[in-house]
Amino acid sequence: MPINWFPGHMNSTRQAIKDRVKAGLDVVIELLDARLPGSSSNPLLAALTTGRPSLKVLNKQDLADPAQTAAWLDFYNAQAHTRAIALDAGEKAPARALIKACRELAPQRGDMHKPLRVLICGIPNVGKSTLINTLVGKRAAKTGDEPGITKIEQKIVLENGFYLFDTPGMMWPRIAIEQSGYHLAASGAIGRNAFDEAEVALELIAVLKRHYPERLQERYGLAELGADDAILEAIGVKRGAKVRGGGVQMHKAAEALLMDFRGGALGRITLETPEEMTAWRRAAAEEEERKAAEREAEKAADKERRSGKRKSSSGDA
Repeated sequence: MPINWFPGHMNSTRQAIKDRVKAGLDVVIELLDARLPGSSSNPLLAALTTGRPSLKVLNKQDLADPAQTAAWLDFYNAQAHTRAIALDAGEKAPARALIKACRELAPQRGDMHKPLRVLICGIPNVGKSTLINTLVGKRAAKTGDEPGITKIEQKIVLENGFYLFDTPGMMWPRIAIEQSGYHLAASGAIGRNAFDEAEVALELIAVLKRHYPERLQERYGLAELGADDAILEAIGVKRGAKVRGGGVQMHKAAEALLMDFRGGALGRITLETPEEMTAWRRAAAEEEERKAAEREAEKAADKERRSGKRKSSSGDA
């Protein structure tokens, strides 16, 4: 099932980013979830800020697989006009590293006459407000465990000649890569009313079986890993999500698994590799091309039918 979530206030965020680009912008910081660095990268943001140097910040690295974090840093650092660093938003010293990285991306800016103008963006619930509060040293932005806490743009002076513009978390209108939708939902970036927990949990189990089977076995005391739905049912039994008659509340079992993943109880896990994301994007682009060709063919056929009807009517006359 495709997963999409684009609340109304995100349209105003999109316009705010457009306005900020027009007003002048030197560097774009995109805060990513280190557990899903590709899925949490917003293609709409890339389109809105084309040509601006980019700093990719992989947040929540303490929850991600260190080897995969290193692979993702290499992936992003190999891109033109892009730097990538990993950090934990609540730690002061690593957070300050992004100021240095921004200055390196725009060395011609950064004094009182030419202040460095930096836009910080990210999907909902990725830890952006926590990072800003860490940088500022006080509560400058609201935080919470639900997506969509920040609702308006803020201008923050981090230090002399360094202006940070904070925007509300923004998704994109349609998630073309199905796997990304599931990963975003599993991470908590998408509102609860936009997906079915059991379906997302089953997709998460499939990823864990493929890359981290021992984590499932250790966490839930499973002697072996069977079918995905059987694993979810076993998790429900372990978490006391039983119903009368011996059945299991799969919804409750799913909630338990998702909470364990989000909180790090399953260990340090990354849901996707750069190679997987590249393949998914290619497949999604090919599917879009196929659908576009079908639409064009349907338009041409419809035009031909209308033309035939007009000729027929003219002949009858």
